Amino acid sequence: METTNSKKQAYKAIKYTLFISILSLFLQACGSVPILGRRQLLLVPDQEVLALSFQQYQDFMSTAPVEKNTPNAQMVERVGTRIANAVETFYRNNGYEAELKNFSWEFNLVKSSDVNAFCMPGGKIVVYEGLLPITRNEEGLAIVVGHEIAHAVAKHANERISQQMALQYGGQIAGGLLGDNAAAQQISGLVFGLGGQLGVMLPYSRKHEYEADELGIIFMAMAGYNPQVAVDFWTRMSQAGGSSTAEFMSTHPSDQNRIAKIKENMPKALQYYKGAGVQNKTEQEIKTSVKPEARTSDKWTF
Repeated sequence: METTNSKKQAYKAIKYTLFISILSLFLQACGSVPILGRRQLLLVPDQEVLALSFQQYQDFMSTAPVEKNTPNAQMVERVGTRIANAVETFYRNNGYEAELKNFSWEFNLVKSSDVNAFCMPGGKIVVYEGLLPITRNEEGLAIVVGHEIAHAVAKHANERISQQMALQYGGQIAGGLLGDNAAAQQISGLVFGLGGQLGVMLPYSRKHEYEADELGIIFMAMAGYNPQVAVDFWTRMSQAGGSSTAEFMSTHPSDQNRIAKIKENMPKALQYYKGAGVQNKTEQEIKTSVKPEARTSDKWTF
């Protein structure tokens, strides 16, 4: 009887130790979104996400009808490079350069009437021609490109994968069962078997979309594009309506809520706008000049 109790106590001790180890792993895997400061769960190493992303991007590009050397294609490249350079400069000046060290920026225009755009993790941005009649000009295009770059640098794809892992295996973690080899193998398969899932990534949450809107207008402002045109752009998107906008808008907040939120965040974005003469401010100087109610709170998201 005493031997049985000893075994049970030893088993409980092992489970407790394992639980603490896994919990520690989760805590160590948490990062934060630069500028906004929101804490996020990032369980998958960046290099794994980027390797899978780059491979899928190459697969897509091998068959996509990419437009080359036309004025529109050059505009996409120009706008993307300008915003990416501004973001990299800001990150470098504020100590975040390590966050982008494995990025490899590319900006392409695809011949398609679809009203759509996407950015693979690591900086691979694709814009569909169907968006251009709505963006109209470079500043309009900067809204879309800034939004997609924001998804990439905020590591929303990694966070979505991590959220799914936490949901799928959270119960096992809480029960201390991850010491089981079968469960460990399942997690390994999820992490390393995402190649077929990244290209059709689970839709971003509305929190991510609002965050990409906010960061997007900040990033375009850093590059010298007037963020105030975002309101007119999203109004045009709303007026376009119909099935043509369904793909780009399907995972996004409603037009009315989006526009209201963009207006709310505009004073903050204007702090970064070169046209406002603040391009030499550091992040800390900008943060202290923004009203507290205009800042995004530091919250954990799983």
